Amino acid sequence: MSLAGARCSLVCSVLFAAGLAAQQTERPPATPLIAHDPYFSVWSNTDKLTDSNTRHWTGHVQALTGLVRVDGKPFRIMGGDPRGVPAMEQTSMHLTPTHTAYSFAGSGVQIDLTFFTPAFLDDMDLLSRPVTYLTWAAHSTDGGQHQVAVMLAANAEIATSMNGQQVVFSRHQTADTSVLSVGTRDQAVLNRSGDDLRIDWGYFNIAVPRGEASKSTVSARPERAFAKDGGLPAADEMEGPIPLNRMASEMAVSFDLGAVGTEPVARHVLVSYTEGYAVQVLGQNLRPYWQRDNKPVSTMLDEAAQQYAALDARGVAFDKQLTDDLTHSAGEHYAWLCTLAYRQAIAAHKLVADARGTPMLFAKENFSNGDMATVDVLYPSAPLFLFFNPKLLEAQLLPVLQYAAMPNHWHFPFAPHDLGQYPLANGQEYGGGEKTEEDQMPVEESGNMLILIDALARTEGNAALAQRFWPQLTRWAEYLKEHGLDPENQLSTDDFAGHLAHNANLSIKAIDALAAYADLAKILHHDAEAKQYAATAKTMAEKWIDLAKDGDHYKLAFTTPGSWSQKYNLVWDKVLDYNLFPKKVRDAELAYYKTKMNVYGLPLDSRADYTKLDWTMWTATLADTPEGFNSLVDPMYKWANETTARVPLTDWYDTKTGKQVGFQARSVVGGLFIKALADKPLAEKWRNKSVTK
Repeated sequence: MSLAGARCSLVCSVLFAAGLAAQQTERPPATPLIAHDPYFSVWSNTDKLTDSNTRHWTGHVQALTGLVRVDGKPFRIMGGDPRGVPAMEQTSMHLTPTHTAYSFAGSGVQIDLTFFTPAFLDDMDLLSRPVTYLTWAAHSTDGGQHQVAVMLAANAEIATSMNGQQVVFSRHQTADTSVLSVGTRDQAVLNRSGDDLRIDWGYFNIAVPRGEASKSTVSARPERAFAKDGGLPAADEMEGPIPLNRMASEMAVSFDLGAVGTEPVARHVLVSYTEGYAVQVLGQNLRPYWQRDNKPVSTMLDEAAQQYAALDARGVAFDKQLTDDLTHSAGEHYAWLCTLAYRQAIAAHKLVADARGTPMLFAKENFSNGDMATVDVLYPSAPLFLFFNPKLLEAQLLPVLQYAAMPNHWHFPFAPHDLGQYPLANGQEYGGGEKTEEDQMPVEESGNMLILIDALARTEGNAALAQRFWPQLTRWAEYLKEHGLDPENQLSTDDFAGHLAHNANLSIKAIDALAAYADLAKILHHDAEAKQYAATAKTMAEKWIDLAKDGDHYKLAFTTPGSWSQKYNLVWDKVLDYNLFPKKVRDAELAYYKTKMNVYGLPLDSRADYTKLDWTMWTATLADTPEGFNSLVDPMYKWANETTARVPLTDWYDTKTGKQVGFQARSVVGGLFIKALADKPLAEKWRNKSVTK
């Protein structure tokens, strides 16, 4: 494509996306700007992009600064450090599943700044490509012409984890881009694990498409020079490492848009993070999925540059179709909550390839203990992947099954909790060194695995994964048959509430998991086992009703009269058509929940006022009417717009005050897609999009 043609496509794409710039009435708790994986994740925590520095999801500053000049007058459009530069008025912000679009106005000009991440779950190569596009579009609002220039600066802290690390800058060319890069001097690959960490190996890159008239530099405080006269200071000497401190050099690029009239003029850059090796699994370093065949970074950037216009148009169409479908299925409030969840849920994962090129998707348990491939974290996030692309759920289950099948690594008769602490999956971390059954979640994780493997078999139309690991699944089913109906004093996924014996909701999970095993056995023609376990699940469900009944509702624990809890695990009985529990159980629970509602939602159970966002959506999905569903969802929508917790969507908050109790930026918000998954025609439509691609 010629440069003129590329610019035409770009402007057309910008015009196509212009509808995104309308002001939304909703206010995100925090807004995703760059959201790819647990390390490459940059957010704005304020309503206005100029009210604060941009930050990593952990809260640590990773400063991106945006300035514009209009007829020689400088304005700030991104970043909280003014350095003498006034903020241009922000007139709107619009968030969609793949775009974040801001609009600013001043001196007769409108500036649209858009972040676009092509997070399409039906394309693993594209999903794993670590590129976000940042686009400026300017046009006159007073009918005149104005001289406009724009600038982006990035602090080197985006490539470090700790203060004082030395960094190295570089400049290079690819066939289609000019690239500035920064990384640490030491490049200690996969050197530590934990939660409150950033990446400190690999390189952050700003790539400018070839043919665009731009300036770039690596220097201290380039914003000052740009604000003064539109120029950039001469580049610092880039030989050797530079200590990272407040006076450290930054990377900056600028574009002179020239005389801008009523027709939009647009430019864009690609920001990316490339690390070579992404995670370690049982001592083996694995590459990002896009790099499984050793594709060079330069080739990846060139492909991304060439595909920008087409991908952006695809993203706008995707956003509209998904939002329309979710709204039609379950209402505007539901669609908005899913919009908040979409990129966040994806960005809590890393997609890699094993030595054979097989995809493996690893979740990080963000803002908790940093565990990796946590089974009771992939369980709540699973609806997102079952809805869009079940292969991505398979890519999460496979490494857990492989680990559980290794007797030298796992010897318990139940499923593991995790595979390690991110990014090192070298064996379960949860429970400490000498693990005992008391330190585990035996019923929880075994039930999670069986239910999800059956859900996967249903959506993929085969039980190949189950067949491959049938001995492990049988072992877990046997454990649940013995211990699942009336669980002993065990932890569940809600481990923050402590151990609980006779947990009624956990019992539901075990019963449905036995039905899942029976279903898998039937698919695989293990007829005797299928009949046996189906009968066992049915009998246990009947016993559960007697054990849990407490007048007009069902108890939190079988031995605790007067208690209650959300029975969110019932959702699979409905979604997967096990139908073990009569409808009257769901109806009684939903009616009782109406008496326990607070301003921001339904508490998790009778022990506290806090709730879990994902579990409440699962509970809402039990309702058979829009009114019943919305009675639980509307308070969550209200909370999302009013909470003072300005962090990437927390899933654990107080239903009276709206305050964050814990957790943020977690993958579990993918569980909000459970309602969409329960809409079987809608789920089939979106899965077919994946199959036919």
